[in-house]
Order: sequence, then C-alpha cells, then structure tokens
Amino acid sequence: MQLGPSNQVTELLVRWRRGDRTALDSLLPLVYSELRRIANHFLQDERPDHTLQSTALVHEAYLRLAQQDLPQWQNRAHFFAVAAQLMRQILVDYARSHRASKRGGHVYKLALDEAEEQPRALEVDIVALDDALKSLAEMDSQQSRVVELKFFGGLSIDDTAEVLGISASTVKRDWITARAWLFRELDRSAAT
Repeated sequence: MQLGPSNQVTELLVRWRRGDRTALDSLLPLVYSELRRIANHFLQDERPDHTLQSTALVHEAYLRLAQQDLPQWQNRAHFFAVAAQLMRQILVDYARSHRASKRGGHVYKLALDEAEEQPRALEVDIVALDDALKSLAEMDSQQSRVVELKFFGGLSIDDTAEVLGISASTVKRDWITARAWLFRELDRSAAT
C-alpha cells in the first residue's frame, strides 16, 4: 500500500519515535517544502540582504530536531508545531544577538494580522513579540500556544486544535482573544 505524503510523514515520525534514525533521513524530503514555507513566512518582511536566509533557518531547525532523543511526536501537525517553535527561538536568539552586537541596530520585524476577516498588518519586533508571548503564557499558556502554532507554525485552526487536544471553536476564541491582547501589549511597548 502506498502511503500519501501526510500518512508517510506520520509513519516516519512514529518510526523515529521508536528509535529508527533512518526514518529521519527519509523524512526530510517530505517535510522540507513545508519547513521552507514556514521559514519564508518568518522572513518575508525582512530586508533582502538579511544575513539569515530561509534555507539556513530550515537547516538549523532541522538539525535541532534531529538532535532530539526519541522525540514524542503525536502526529504531522505536532512535528510542524515543534519545528515552528524552534524557528521562533532561532530567530529570537538571532535578533537578540544581532541587537546586542549592533547596539540598537536593525530590529527584526514580522507582520501580525489582527483578524482573518479584515487583516491589518502590524510590524512587530520579534523580540518584543517573544517577550509579549512569554507574558501571555504566564497568564494563559493555552492562548500563548495557539498564537505560536497559528502565527509561527502556520497551522490551521483544525491542526492547532488537534495538537492542543481542544476544540476548533476554542482555538478560534483563544486566537481572537490572544491577538487582541498582543496588539495592546505591542502597542504599549512601541509607545515606550
């Protein structure tokens, strides 16, 4: 029986979780384009001569994924959520390092959409967003994870619900509430 790409990814993740390191080699060709899409999403608003390119971001994230000992992947969506989380951390580390070396130099920015129905892009300093997400996680860890999975991971409402083990309607509600809170916090931090 020939498995479809989604089923192949899940099967390879299960084999990897069971200790089959060869599954990792077979996994990369199947997930590479999606990882590039996530990386491109992060880097789309960055200046063209930015030193961190999407290929480097994908490779760094994949290396960190590969170094994990027997990861507990739940499914394909969970894998991409973890990959997005790693990319977020790589970008935040890069931005903090770059900022420290340049003392107020270029600030890494991302666009955060206010609403799916009527998107309004807000350019966000990724370090400020990371700080705001950490504050949100202290108040409501589920809302913070929803933002991380949807915004950084590019997961759909349904995939986010599956990863978190909650209903799609709860994800929608948390997404709306968390975005409103983040906009308010990021507006405050930009004003100071």
